[in-house]
Amino acid sequence: MRHHILAASLALTALPALPPTVLHAQDAEHRTRCTQAVELFRKTDPQLDKFFQGSVGYAIFPSVGKGAFVVGGAAGTGCLYQGGEIIGEAKLAQVTVGLQLGGQSYAEVIFFQNDHVIAAFKRNTFEMSAQVSAVAAASGVAATAKYRQGVLVFTVAKGGLMYEASVGGQKFTFKPLAKDTVSTTGAEKPKD
Repeated sequence: MRHHILAASLALTALPALPPTVLHAQDAEHRTRCTQAVELFRKTDPQLDKFFQGSVGYAIFPSVGKGAFVVGGAAGTGCLYQGGEIIGEAKLAQVTVGLQLGGQSYAEVIFFQNDHVIAAFKRNTFEMSAQVSAVAAASGVAATAKYRQGVLVFTVAKGGLMYEASVGGQKFTFKPLAKDTVSTTGAEKPKD
């Protein structure tokens, strides 16, 4: 038992000592997953491109895990784009209470209509209100989609279609990219 505790302690103390190249490699993999999620949404509904191009920015979460047994929760890590480039990491968390059971995984994109809303997101004061719901991305759905309270949310279920996702109560945290992190390579910047 002591050996397991000692091994775990050593592993935890070694984490901060990881070389920067390992951390940058993890960041690069994360940014690649975000870019792939952007392409997934564009492929699912090409009309979403007007929001990718016309919004002041967007947060994309390649994989949001959601599970519930009376009390539910959702979590995911993604990227915040502004000006067509990744400017930082975004994290999503949600807790729900009520009659619910099961689990699912999906990708989520939040488009920001104006500077005020994206600024609140970057200050970590943005929370999805109960009046906002997600639209399942499917071919042609974006043609009639409208912003609500400065945001527009789309989801793509992993392995199926989700008609609506409850996004009310989602809370977010934002961490800007480190100054030495480059985010302008083709793998990290979505196609124009």
